[in-house]
Amino acid sequence: MATARDEGFAWKVARAFAHLLTGALGGPERARVILLLAGVLALSSADATTVGAAAAPLRSSLHISNTDIGLLVSVTSLVAAVASLPFGALADRVRRTRVLGATITLWAVAMIWSATVSTFGELLLSRVFLGAVTASAGPLVASLVGDFFPPGERARIYGYVLAGELAGAGFGFGVTGGIAALSWQAAFVVLALPAFALAWLVFRLPEPKRGASGSLAADSPQREGPDAQELARRQRIDPSEGVVLEEDPRRMNLLGATRYVLRIRTNVILILASACGYYFLAGVQTFGVEFMSRQYGIAQALAGLPLLVVGAGAIVGVLAGGAVGDTLLRHGYLNSRILVSAVAVTAAAILFVPPVFTRSALTAVPYLAAAAMFLSAQNPPIDAARLDIVVPRLWGRAEAVRTVLRAAAQALAPLIFGAVSDHVFGGGRGGLQWTFLVMLLPLAGSAVFLFRGLATYPTDVAAAAASKA
Repeated sequence: MATARDEGFAWKVARAFAHLLTGALGGPERARVILLLAGVLALSSADATTVGAAAAPLRSSLHISNTDIGLLVSVTSLVAAVASLPFGALADRVRRTRVLGATITLWAVAMIWSATVSTFGELLLSRVFLGAVTASAGPLVASLVGDFFPPGERARIYGYVLAGELAGAGFGFGVTGGIAALSWQAAFVVLALPAFALAWLVFRLPEPKRGASGSLAADSPQREGPDAQELARRQRIDPSEGVVLEEDPRRMNLLGATRYVLRIRTNVILILASACGYYFLAGVQTFGVEFMSRQYGIAQALAGLPLLVVGAGAIVGVLAGGAVGDTLLRHGYLNSRILVSAVAVTAAAILFVPPVFTRSALTAVPYLAAAAMFLSAQNPPIDAARLDIVVPRLWGRAEAVRTVLRAAAQALAPLIFGAVSDHVFGGGRGGLQWTFLVMLLPLAGSAVFLFRGLATYPTDVAAAAASKA
């Protein structure tokens, strides 16, 4: 009888939580779209993180080194970078929800394939295929966010979606990482099974009207405010020279679209800043569990658990970064999204230094959680700002161009982290320690780029507004 009461209470709590979540996201339909898009990024992130979390079992089973582990992640990212270009073109022309659902199905197949291999060469080949199909996520998700949600709240929406990416990374570190300590094959299978369900749900999503910029409007007018382009018009900001688009973007080929989006100075700045941040994050995803284990003396199977606390800080960061960026924009500060990102990444670079030197997990975790919070807080405003400076019919291709350069940084990071750790600093705990310290320099570079973007963003927003008109 007590068990039945407990189950009834748990069901009531779950329903109350679902009701609160639906209200926070703006209604059932908006919640459905946000959670599914977040699930897409969560799946991709969980897979990438699982490879790093399973580094020790993979080395033992397949007789490989840190450099080989880095190569596995790097190959996936490099192939994804190349494949994102055709997916970007598709995102601007075809029914996006169907393409995304089909590619998620292939993700699941690739994950199961990864679990059945017996040699490093076979595993590498399965990762090549996986990289080709996961490339769809960036361009398609960005284009769908732009058309589903109003411009004035996109940073907040991106915060929810990117929270899924971080939750996936946490799942990879804390859950599949622990499973991988027993069986790395089982870790890949655990990820493959929910992928089939996610694909089916994405297939059932409605396709938003292109250029609608808010087919799922907020349930409360107070959530909406002037968007960046409207503020630029109100403030009579002159557009950047040579950036106002005169031709129909639907008639532009991939090369022409690439040339155009790279003429937008703020877009280049945001790409570079994002690449630096994701470069560091990719290294952490690949070698973070091993660093925690060696630096703080935590068992491999439990090394991912402190990173769950860090992940919780990162989730707070994406939610707060998006909300603060939109709030300041709603109060008339046009540069809000760039400023929030610049301040956040500066704080992150500073806060990551103490955990590199301490040997105590209790001392390190609060610093790591705060650093992760600020590091993740920069991403939602950056992602929303990129949509502000590009016309809707080029969102998919613009995101593909960014994905190529960002993925190149992500692809190089694990390989460089592993090689520097093994061959420059001699491997072991000390090798990882000094590698993580040196790799903070690109993170500092991200802050420099973003502060420069404060000067170019307003005029590029004005150019996008003029192009759209």
